[in-house]
Amino acid sequence: MFRIKTLTVKNFMSVGNTTQAVDFNRQDLTLVLGENLDLGGDDSGARNGTGKTTIINALSFAMYGNALTNIKKDNLINKTNQKNMMVTIDFEKDGIEYRIERGRKPGIMKFFVGDAEKEITDDAQGDSRETQAEIERMLGMSHDMFKHIVALNTYTEPFLALRANDQRTIIEQLLGITLLSEKADRLKEINKTTKDAITQEEFRIKAVGDANKRIEEQIEALKRRQTLWINKHGEDLEKLQAALSELQQIDIDAEIGAHKALAEYKQKKKDITDLSSHISRAEQDQVREVKLIEKLKKDIAALEDHKCHSCGQELHDDKHESNLESKKKELQEAALQALATNSQWIELTGGLKELGELGIKPDTFYEKEEDAIHHRSTLASLQQQIETKAADADPYAEQIVEMQEQGVEEIDYDIMNELVNLREHQDFLLKLLTNKDSFIRKRIIDQNLSYLNARLGQYLDRIGLPHTVKFNNDLSVSITELGRDLDFDNLSRGERNRVILSLSWAFRDVWESLYQPINLLFIDEMIDSGMDSSGVENALSILKKMSRESNKSVWLVSHKDELAGRVNNTLHVVKENGFTSYNTDIEIA
Repeated sequence: MFRIKTLTVKNFMSVGNTTQAVDFNRQDLTLVLGENLDLGGDDSGARNGTGKTTIINALSFAMYGNALTNIKKDNLINKTNQKNMMVTIDFEKDGIEYRIERGRKPGIMKFFVGDAEKEITDDAQGDSRETQAEIERMLGMSHDMFKHIVALNTYTEPFLALRANDQRTIIEQLLGITLLSEKADRLKEINKTTKDAITQEEFRIKAVGDANKRIEEQIEALKRRQTLWINKHGEDLEKLQAALSELQQIDIDAEIGAHKALAEYKQKKKDITDLSSHISRAEQDQVREVKLIEKLKKDIAALEDHKCHSCGQELHDDKHESNLESKKKELQEAALQALATNSQWIELTGGLKELGELGIKPDTFYEKEEDAIHHRSTLASLQQQIETKAADADPYAEQIVEMQEQGVEEIDYDIMNELVNLREHQDFLLKLLTNKDSFIRKRIIDQNLSYLNARLGQYLDRIGLPHTVKFNNDLSVSITELGRDLDFDNLSRGERNRVILSLSWAFRDVWESLYQPINLLFIDEMIDSGMDSSGVENALSILKKMSRESNKSVWLVSHKDELAGRVNNTLHVVKENGFTSYNTDIEIA
């Protein structure tokens, strides 16, 4: 399903800087009427120039980058504001949401698929040939086809007024003949791929022999690696089991006790070392103090003999008494210090004696006490490692078996023969698709042309035209009335409008039958001029039935106010102060 949902326009033709929106996501017949307040009054001229056709021009510009009518792109910009023109269309195709944003001054071209914006690398003034080509491939509809089956406008040259070659081009697009050429191009690509595959198969056959030899070498290499892995795996398992056995033989309570005894041993050793060091220093202090006492005694004895303790000369002055008292005081202090040092030595040696012998250093299995405390968890961990290691699968066994089962590949030409047959079949299909006299081309034309003529006949009958319009096998068109051959220009204006409408509707039925339904249909002023009341009534009846039974969103642009009572929905296009606005209740983000 191809469903056009909404259209927004800004600074496009007569629409000004205030964004206007149209909701196409409905299933009824909408009458589009205009009111030109700039002309004033109820004069019939006030219905002209309001901007009704602006809607389909904007729709065409958004999808194809060109207006529906023959207007230059720069002339699509609002002449008053002269910048910031923007047209946006949201639509859905095959369940995927799309959005196109296109503007000028500045040039803007954005194409969204879902919520993701497609990258455009060839953007120039809001145009992008590559992106536009991608959009039209996605739409599956050319601009010419769009003008004949979606947006029918009085200014579009009628199909039957086109040159024969242009008519043929449109009919070939409609009937799928153009697709044959596209499929032929695609088949050429596939054919090239097949030829490349044949070349690759030749390389493959040549490589099979070398591969067979390499397979044997790889198997032998894998076996050597397997032997190394098995040996290493066995050694690791034995080491783990030996470690487990060793740990299981340990009396963990005795081990913890040994660690406590070792801690006491280390502390006692430190205490003995510290006391021995202090005793040694005390003994050194004692020797030094004894020497000092002996020296002081000699000095005092010399001073008492009135001799200088340093040089031995006679002393008989006041300083002699002072020196003698000083030496006696020093001797007293030295004696006290010697006594204190001796007391300290006695205390230290007593402490050392109390410590007793150091004894034998306790033997432990674990280096640290916390390792001994976690002995049980270590045992569990080792058991788990052993189970894991024992469960390890040989990483080479499966590869060896697989390569041995694969063995040496037998060289055959089955694939090559299939590819050659495929290439010949593709060559045959190419001839069918490209040859104008091929039965496929004729069958498509006959089958679809029959349906087109049937639908066209029904619409001509329902709209009240007595003429017969028929497409021939050579894709030409014949018009007859009561056995008389006529040209399109032989018809009156009202008769031509009936034919144009019937052709458009028949084209649309064929298109939807071959491809997919389209929700939108625009009829721009085709029933206003030259159509009598019967023709208007018949056309209106067909459009209503189309919207009701086929769930179409049909938009009828008209000057006929009297039609407002015949429809359920009316869109008023109002032009005031030079700008066009639409009386819709659509919220514009």
